Amino acid sequence: MITVGIDVGGTKIAGALVDESGEIITSLKVPTPADNTEELIEAVVAMVNELRAGQEIKAVGVAIAGFIDAAQSEVMHSPNLSLRNEPLKAKLEAKLGVEVFIENDANAAGWAEYRFGAGQGSQHMMMITIGTGVGGAIVANGELFRGGFGIGAELGHTNFIPEGKECGCGQHGCLEKYASGTALLEAAKELASSGSPQGARLAELQSQVGELTGTEVYQAINESDPGAMRLLHELGTNIGKAVASLAAVLDPQILVVGGGLSVAGELLLKPIREAYLQHLPARGFRPEMKIVAAALINDAGVVGAADLARRHSRER
Repeated sequence: MITVGIDVGGTKIAGALVDESGEIITSLKVPTPADNTEELIEAVVAMVNELRAGQEIKAVGVAIAGFIDAAQSEVMHSPNLSLRNEPLKAKLEAKLGVEVFIENDANAAGWAEYRFGAGQGSQHMMMITIGTGVGGAIVANGELFRGGFGIGAELGHTNFIPEGKECGCGQHGCLEKYASGTALLEAAKELASSGSPQGARLAELQSQVGELTGTEVYQAINESDPGAMRLLHELGTNIGKAVASLAAVLDPQILVVGGGLSVAGELLLKPIREAYLQHLPARGFRPEMKIVAAALINDAGVVGAADLARRHSRER
């Protein structure tokens, strides 16, 4: 069964026609009308119709960054989109005439890695996505964990620093304020403006472009700039500390690290592994989970959404 997977992000909507082996047959991308719900819905409908032209499609999976209710029909809150208590499933089904399944974007990406990517062969997997924010997904005994209200596995909003930096969720000290791409960029800007010798290269790049972006920070990392490398190491250490505590609760066999920052590869994975082992409770008396980079990267959201839609459709 071929299904359509849609991944709605804050800046772009990605979509793909996906077969049962997780292979993408064709794909599309368009900008996200993030501030207009009706335009966003029409953009998704237009993308699905273009992707399914000439194909018999029975289900569509839509992945969105935000809180999805337990029935997987309503987007309760999406921080980067205009969706608030939005009955997205019903609206899309009315326009498309096929079953639509709504999923959190990190859950969809995690499921794709479990089924077709770096998590294959495990039964208990944890995924952490490091991008603009920090997302998470948990697969327990071969099933995607959503929690009692549908919004479980928000790993980025575990408390990391008591009474720490204010987070967009309304709390203080959340992990994503110390271990996301946004956190890395903020730290890089501070270092560039500090006058410290370690910030010299970042300051030079900042003067060239006017204001640092993730592109310049990643350039400095690729150049092995000491300041940028230190900041990336600190981010990885923060992730490692956090997953050590999460491992004590969830006991996964494998941690898959995804999101935009995962392209740093071993430069990020090494400090994660070191901090995880340093802070793992009862280390030496328990198995240690494997920590690997995601395999599907930017395709994980659409592949996972499509596969989950296929699975739900068959169960029904």
